[in-house]
Amino acid sequence: MSDEEHHFESKADAGASKTYPQQAGTIRKNGHIVIKNRPCKVVEVSTSKTGKHGHAKCHFVAIDIFTGKKLEDIVPSSHNCDVPHVNRTDYQLIDISEDGFVSLLTENGNTKDDLRLPTDDTLLSQVKDGFAEGKDLVLSVMSAMGEEQICGIKDIGPK
Repeated sequence: MSDEEHHFESKADAGASKTYPQQAGTIRKNGHIVIKNRPCKVVEVSTSKTGKHGHAKCHFVAIDIFTGKKLEDIVPSSHNCDVPHVNRTDYQLIDISEDGFVSLLTENGNTKDDLRLPTDDTLLSQVKDGFAEGKDLVLSVMSAMGEEQICGIKDIGPK
């Protein structure tokens, strides 16, 4: 139609949604669900029988994957629930700054410096002690709905 070329700024993601819909009756234990706009891991599902008003209902008990808080929700089993896209990525630990941020090495050789040390005390002490001893550590980072947090640690031997 026109001779003008269109230039688009490229972003990290392709504009994909942070969640996708899934029927409540198909969500199982150890799956993920969004409750009160928080990504959660389902720890318990119970389904009630259909009552006189129709729908069978699913009662979800879930734990927020970042804060560890317990959340509950009741949804008709035929309705859709939001399910978060949860990714887990491993990065090698390079450095820990004095203000509580970690410097991580990505797969393509760049550094990622925007993550804080974990709030979990046992994980925090494992990271700090291992780094102080000069061990080569790989940190697992969980990301969902625009949030990221260190959730695991692996020791791959001394440097």
